[in-house]
Amino acid sequence: MATGRAMMRAVRVFEFGGPEVLKLQSDVSLPVPKANQVLIKVHTCGINPVETYIRSGTYARKPDLPYTPGSDVAGVIEAVGEHVTAFKNGDRVFTLHTISGGYAEYAVASADTVFPLSDKLDFKQGAALGIPYFTASHALFQKGDAKAGETLLVHGASGGVGIAACQIARVYGLKVLGTAGTVEGMNLVLKNGAHKVFNHRKKDYLAQIKETAGEEGIDIIIEMLANVNLANDLLLLAKGGRVMIVGSRGPIEINPRDTMLKESSIRGISLFAASKEELGECAALVLAGIEAGWLKPAVGSEYPLEKVTEAHRDIIHSQGALGKMLLLIH
Repeated sequence: MATGRAMMRAVRVFEFGGPEVLKLQSDVSLPVPKANQVLIKVHTCGINPVETYIRSGTYARKPDLPYTPGSDVAGVIEAVGEHVTAFKNGDRVFTLHTISGGYAEYAVASADTVFPLSDKLDFKQGAALGIPYFTASHALFQKGDAKAGETLLVHGASGGVGIAACQIARVYGLKVLGTAGTVEGMNLVLKNGAHKVFNHRKKDYLAQIKETAGEEGIDIIIEMLANVNLANDLLLLAKGGRVMIVGSRGPIEINPRDTMLKESSIRGISLFAASKEELGECAALVLAGIEAGWLKPAVGSEYPLEKVTEAHRDIIHSQGALGKMLLLIH
């Protein structure tokens, strides 16, 4: 299928390891969409913490080497494969997943993981939609059984998933509490739906959360760093409370007794495990939120492809997240 060029720039990983294994190459063959697939000219690609775990080789899901990282891109349809009727060349789109990898000038994706990008959002915002908003929706409703009137704590709320969870939960009638590690992060969380925000670098912040939640406690916690916070999370929960583990960077010791009296539960979250039906429900929520005007992704740090190694270091070691981290490509 002719696309006007045969080669592209893309980041390739030939061995698992630190950020230095991310190699930007300029002679990568342009991917060709097969049946039910589309080729996207990538304008922007989101960077997610899970991509650093996969790159390091420590994640349960390991791609075959070599590979190009990146899932949620925003761009323009460059070509369509056979049987694709929902999209045409030139359509603005965003994805939840790519087949060939998003850290590249062009990416192939299955048509059923591609969605129209509203004119209300730019490409940077489009690349902040897929993983963050689908993860937040999946965690809140499909796995967390969130209900209007419940109290939610987003533990680490200033990043992509955290901002998404705050926006969604606020619209759906929950009392939203969030934490962040910087003043800038705290202000961002407040601007995006949280009723109250706490600085999780302060020693007494857990006591402040308990005081705000009252005797009933927290119904749902969306946890971004379970290896640090899970034991304390269990002490914050209400009867029947749920901790939704979105992120963890290692093991932690907990006391199972802390779950017993309250009959609380710990639930792991991974979009990789979500069914097509669940992803379809998430898509409906996201598209409706964009159309209604309340769903507005917060864009954070931006990096060119040439600085992808720096981006992978920063997403893990920065002092505090401020919206969705992005790679700018076109």
